[in-house]
Amino acid sequence: MLKFNEPMSKHCSLRSGGVTSEFFQPFDIQELSNFLKSNTRPILMVGLGSNLLVRDKGFNGVTIHTKNFKELDISDNLIESGAGTSLAKLSRFALSNLRYGAEFLSAIPGSVGGALAMNAGAFGSEIWQYVVSVKTMSFSGEINERFPSDYEISYRSTIHKNDNEFFVSAVFNFNLKEQNDNVADLLHKRNSTQPIGLPSCGSVFKNPKNHFAAKLIESSGLKGYCIGGACVSDKHANYIINQDNASSQDIENLIAHIQETIQNKYNIELETEIIII
Repeated sequence: MLKFNEPMSKHCSLRSGGVTSEFFQPFDIQELSNFLKSNTRPILMVGLGSNLLVRDKGFNGVTIHTKNFKELDISDNLIESGAGTSLAKLSRFALSNLRYGAEFLSAIPGSVGGALAMNAGAFGSEIWQYVVSVKTMSFSGEINERFPSDYEISYRSTIHKNDNEFFVSAVFNFNLKEQNDNVADLLHKRNSTQPIGLPSCGSVFKNPKNHFAAKLIESSGLKGYCIGGACVSDKHANYIINQDNASSQDIENLIAHIQETIQNKYNIELETEIIII
C-alpha cells in the first residue's frame, strides 16, 4: 500500500514530525523487494517508530513501514521473527515455548528490526546476545543472510560494512536453562520508573562510560524542564515527553539544551540514542 504526504506524527511514538513524501507498507518481503528494485528515492525504514524523531520539514523520500513483517515460528528450539514483530510479542512467544532469555525484551518499546539496528537492551541484557543469524535487504531489493560475526556490535550500536541494508528477519537462540527474570516484575519496575502511556521515545541519550544519563540530567535540575510542548519527564530524566503538542523542533531544542547543560556542568558529552531525521 502506497500513500503520499503521510504525516509521520502518526507513526512515531513522540507524536511529532512532518510529512513523508511517500509511505509504503508492503504486504510481505517479496513485495518490498519488487518495490525497491525500481525505487530511486531516499529510504527511511520505520517499525514502531519508538526511537525516531522526524523533523518538522518531513522526509523527502519513501518511508517503508515494516508493520506486516510479524511472522513468528519455532523450529529446533530456534525462534525466527520478522522485523515488524514487537519485542513484547517476541518475549511472550519465547516464554510460551519455554525458551528463556527474552524476558528483558518485554520492557523495551519497539520492534525486532529497530532493536537489531541499535542493539537494544535492558536490565543487563542485549538483543544480539541471542542472535544466530539475520536476513537483510539492500536498498536495491537484494536479500542476504548475515551472521553476528559480520557486524561490529557494541553498546547501542550495530555496524556493518554495507550501510545500505536493513533487517527483515532474525533467528534467535534463547537458550538459558531457566527463566532469567520474572516478566511481571520487569514490567512493574518499568511502569514505576518510566512515563508509560505518554508520548515519548524511550531513553533519549546513551549512558556515558561510568555514568547514567538520567542521573546526570536529574542532578542538573532538568527534571520537568520544558521547551515549548516538550518536557523532561518528572518520572525518568532520560525521557522527553510530548506534553503539549510539541513540535519536533521543540524536542530537538530540548535535546540540545540538555546536552549543553551536561557538557558545561560535568564536561561530559551526551550522545543521543534517538535517531533524528
